[in-house]
Amino acid sequence: MEGFGVYAVFGVNGPPQMLISADGSSRVSVAVPPSVRQVVLFSSGQWGERICVNAELCDWDRFPITIGKLTPYNKCLCWEQWEEETWTDSVRLNVSVEGGILSNSEPELIMAVTEYTPKEVTAPFAARELNSKKKRRRTVKHEGDDDDDDDETKLGEEENMCPNGPEEKSSPIRKVKGQSKISQRLFTTGAEASKTKGAVNGETQGTVGRTPPLSAARTKSRQAKTPTQTAPLVNPSGRWGQTLCPIDSQTAILIGGQGARMQFCKDPMWKLCTEDMSWVAAETLAEGPTPEARIGHTAIYDPDSRRIFVFGGSKNKKWFNDVHILDTQSWKWSMVEAQGKVPPLAYHSCSMFRGELFVLGGVFPLPNPEPDGCSDSLYIFDPHLSIWYQPIVTGDKPSPRSGHSACVMQERYIYVFGGWDTPVCYNDMYMLDLGLMEFSAVKMSGKAPSPRSWHGSAVLSDTKFLIHGGYNGSNALSDTFVFDTETSRWTEVTLPQLSIPRAGHSIITMETAPRHCFSKEETDSGSTRRSLLVFGGGDNEGNFYSDLTTVSVEELLHGL
Repeated sequence: MEGFGVYAVFGVNGPPQMLISADGSSRVSVAVPPSVRQVVLFSSGQWGERICVNAELCDWDRFPITIGKLTPYNKCLCWEQWEEETWTDSVRLNVSVEGGILSNSEPELIMAVTEYTPKEVTAPFAARELNSKKKRRRTVKHEGDDDDDDDETKLGEEENMCPNGPEEKSSPIRKVKGQSKISQRLFTTGAEASKTKGAVNGETQGTVGRTPPLSAARTKSRQAKTPTQTAPLVNPSGRWGQTLCPIDSQTAILIGGQGARMQFCKDPMWKLCTEDMSWVAAETLAEGPTPEARIGHTAIYDPDSRRIFVFGGSKNKKWFNDVHILDTQSWKWSMVEAQGKVPPLAYHSCSMFRGELFVLGGVFPLPNPEPDGCSDSLYIFDPHLSIWYQPIVTGDKPSPRSGHSACVMQERYIYVFGGWDTPVCYNDMYMLDLGLMEFSAVKMSGKAPSPRSWHGSAVLSDTKFLIHGGYNGSNALSDTFVFDTETSRWTEVTLPQLSIPRAGHSIITMETAPRHCFSKEETDSGSTRRSLLVFGGGDNEGNFYSDLTTVSVEELLHGL
């Protein structure tokens, strides 16, 4: 194994089998033997100009069970069926190489792996002894959690519901070319929980599609299993409840979210490059203990320490109050052992001010048979001391709520808008003066947004921030409003790019390269513009999005 090669081990005692060699095909599709419940993928030899090796485990419907990426810094991956996935008897491993000298004209190589019967002789190495980036196991236990692990699909039904609301189910739909999807509602009320949307014929167009008849969908998915249509995932799967966190003028990090089949995304971390709006799967790029899959968490970047802080969230019956830190310089994860107390929270807000995290509101679990409760408390995390504390605040503070938004303005004020506390949705606004630590209700004028939660928000300027979309208790919304803190006035704006109803999506503002440069001087100067980036979410009609929409901030402000 002196030259570059990619090898796989199927089963605990299986021998290494070469999938890709330096002079062979750059794409391989392998049928995993039915009895195998562990797959190890690793590289050997010099990488040369090769950039990465994309790997994807897919089920019979070409639906990714999980994905990964080998790089010169992370040369091994390990997947095990017993962790969270339910494998079928027709799982395929798709592997492709990026970079180097590729033979793009070569057809994909189809391989069948002979099932291996272990002999008395010990294999050269055990799969678990590899220096691998294993999928995360459930290690965090909270009081009140069940000891037994329920089926992932069954538990997932409890996650996509309005906290404190009636029981409702959803089926997040991942948009893959040629992929069928079963349409269910993201948020439902009462008897609507089992009602599905009507189907229409035809191909999915743009970012919104409808569900073809089930029989046709199955036929289409079987046809899609041909080798030439199998390709590595190049964009994040459709999801809601994720975070999108900018770390510099050209890069943002996507973390978490819940995706297809009411399961948590198997591609939980991506890096977005705004120079060309391209995505790179990033879960295996960082070392250390990665956060367990979750939704309703927060992720915020501290430009001084150049670290991302991930806090809270929930997963099925589990709730989190852990703090994970990603150092974007060393690309290493670490988990904080913090002092002080903070309850497990999800759908809270988290703001960064002078290097500290300000966590407000959110949902926290209560013992059965009581429903989950909403918080009105403010907690502060000091990363330097690794301690949680509750400040003394005065004034008229917001009522308990979750799914609200919080915008830091002028490095002095936090504006809190909307949210949900069963059975009420809010459209009120409160301001926290960070100098005085005093809350006050904001008296607003103009046409205010209707009550909503799980909306997106973003700061546009020193005095203006934006609210878009959300969920009003019955439907997802598509309207957009801008609030001016100087005049305390709302202004509704029309954005054709954001006409699709969505909730649980992410909105950030970043510098992006202009789409068209009209002169050589403009090209050489590397001129940039500030853009609003909107990703993901769901429309409560069974559609879950993986699209990335950009809106010019300058044009938006100019139209006010």
